[in-house]
Amino acid sequence: MKITSVSVTAEGEKALAAAGLFREELSLRGIPESGGTEIVFRETEMPKDDFEVADREGRIVFRASSLRGFIYAYSRFFRKLEKRNGGWFCVPELFGSFSPKYRFRGHQFGYRPKNNTCDAWGPKEFRRAFLDTMAFGSNIAEIMPGGTDDGERNGLMRWSENEMLFLCSEEADRIDIDVSVWYPNCEKSTPEESAELRGKIFEKMKRLNFVFPPGGDPGDYPAGEFLDRAVLASRKMAESHPEAQMWPSAQKPKGMPGWGNDFIEYLEKCPGEIAGVVTGPNEAMDIDTLRRRLPAGYPLRYYPDITHNVRCTFPVHHPRDDWHYAMASTLGRESINPRPLEYRHIHRLVSRYCEGSVSYSEGSNDDVNKAVWGALDWDPETPITEILEDYARFFMPGAKPSDVADGILGLEHNWIGDPAENPGIESTLALWQKILENTPELSGNWRFVFCLFRAECDALVRRRRIFELGLVREAERLLRIPDRKAALEVLGTEYPESYIALREDLNVKAKELYGMIGIQLSVEEFHAAAPDRGATLDTIDRPVTNRAYLKKRVEEMTSDEDAVALLRHMHAGAGEYFFSVAEDTCEVFGGKPAEAYLNFKGDGDFNDGSVPMELIGIYDHYFFEGAVAGLLPETEYELRLVLPKPKRPSKVEMYVLADGGEIFRGDIFALPSDEEYDKAWLPESYCSKVFTVPAKNIKNGCVRLRFGEDRYGIEFAEFRLTPKTKGLK
Repeated sequence: MKITSVSVTAEGEKALAAAGLFREELSLRGIPESGGTEIVFRETEMPKDDFEVADREGRIVFRASSLRGFIYAYSRFFRKLEKRNGGWFCVPELFGSFSPKYRFRGHQFGYRPKNNTCDAWGPKEFRRAFLDTMAFGSNIAEIMPGGTDDGERNGLMRWSENEMLFLCSEEADRIDIDVSVWYPNCEKSTPEESAELRGKIFEKMKRLNFVFPPGGDPGDYPAGEFLDRAVLASRKMAESHPEAQMWPSAQKPKGMPGWGNDFIEYLEKCPGEIAGVVTGPNEAMDIDTLRRRLPAGYPLRYYPDITHNVRCTFPVHHPRDDWHYAMASTLGRESINPRPLEYRHIHRLVSRYCEGSVSYSEGSNDDVNKAVWGALDWDPETPITEILEDYARFFMPGAKPSDVADGILGLEHNWIGDPAENPGIESTLALWQKILENTPELSGNWRFVFCLFRAECDALVRRRRIFELGLVREAERLLRIPDRKAALEVLGTEYPESYIALREDLNVKAKELYGMIGIQLSVEEFHAAAPDRGATLDTIDRPVTNRAYLKKRVEEMTSDEDAVALLRHMHAGAGEYFFSVAEDTCEVFGGKPAEAYLNFKGDGDFNDGSVPMELIGIYDHYFFEGAVAGLLPETEYELRLVLPKPKRPSKVEMYVLADGGEIFRGDIFALPSDEEYDKAWLPESYCSKVFTVPAKNIKNGCVRLRFGEDRYGIEFAEFRLTPKTKGLK
């Protein structure tokens, strides 16, 4: 069906309101309302979130019972409306009757200084964002309050947190999207005082449907007091919003190991004020255990973190957590991060336990993920390519939908493996450049510029890594001669002009994006809260090879013996074995254990060229186990474990096993450090501890190592096995 212009008729109050919103969307796309295809909004009895789009002899009829249902209906129309060959064409999948699979379908919008985008918004931008998520089936917008003094405020925020809470509640009510409030227990007050404060906030809200207090992160109360506070707050909420529901989360505060059991025991008493339970980051127990133990009368709502890439519940390549350090260092925790295939996989794992979800988001960097997760909450059987092509038609009209879908999938694939070994990164950039060439008007479309910016970032990292790896190899060859002067000259080689031009274009696009959407890609220039809050311009130049480290070491050398020692340290010799969490990843041992956490320091100031890449990844778990082979037979070994120093004094009762034989048990940090080694090779925040592995524990060159600490866990960056045989040390 081809559409050149439309006429709009509406029957009923809700239909008239929806027709007004529909006209706004027509205007955004430049579709005239001057006769042509007749669009009819017709109110009909059906569930609130259901709708129908029908073809009635050339007329397109939207049927729904609510404003929200009509928004879903006309959004489907625009998701299936393709601009090509100078006209607009409806794809065949447009028509049908539709109802959502899950009850809860929403996203969080945080108006606070930590957000990477939304703190630069006003009510108009929030309204647009709510409508954009509704286009993919959302029925909940989750917003945040301030504290007793209206909360924090930065230079971008034109309203206080509470003022924006009230304004967003009004905007949400106008477009019939439910409002959830994420309300942590941060203030220091009695439970009664806390409930009184919340009651005063709630009564000023035009619309309030759900309140979600997190059990932790932030808010550190024992489970009983936490739920007592939730019950009291629910009673105050009922005074102004009697239909609103209280949904506390089973997110465990740190340092309270029995919190989850206490949470379950409290809810077994079935207080009527608790409608259901949320689960998400820092979960008290895994979702399967929670659903089994939680009384059946409490439904679950999921709180997926779709915004973070590292130091989070679902790091890139969950559960392998093997995102290459070159990408992780430069793009960091909150970069523009479409991960459609990975989030579909995660959605399949968790959705069967829940009645839907409201995602955790810190801004606009996860825009594609919001559309994907929202569409899957509506219909989990929807193919990812269909969702992405809908995204293209709705948000980037004129671009070929399949090209946009391939481009977004390309961005996700760009993060597979070592960027130097991923030529698809260049193909992805070429595809986005081709889309721009074919559709130049998209240069003013922030979602398109988002994707092109990310494609350029990925290409920049790949090109820099390839360039620098070549310099490092040549410098190491020269150091073996040794020719320190020539090695230093090689390491100081300037980047080619094409690289410099690409890097400068990132600055240009970042400025454009700040003007378009308010995303803060730099702390200094665009007022980001911190580099790890999505300030890609502040992390994109972080080291991605050992070039800067090697250059610094060579500059400090006073003799050729120093060069020999450096190369000896950087490369395993005969019978030696080195393992680096960052360089090698746990994949070399078949993958990390379940629940192991891989911390990452590469996107911070720590990674400034003063440390080698091998030390920027940290393994953190109650135990580590790995099998090593290729060692010398009948040889005693030195095992050197490199650990971050503890932030505060603590007794860490660690054990070290070699093929089941205990070679150490005790307080690891009470052991003396090898001061000479640590001073030569480690930054101030690290130390090494040395153990002896007896020859009898090594069988035919093989040994299985296990490190553990049952109370706090063990953290380490690398370990080295070095033979003690004379002449090989």
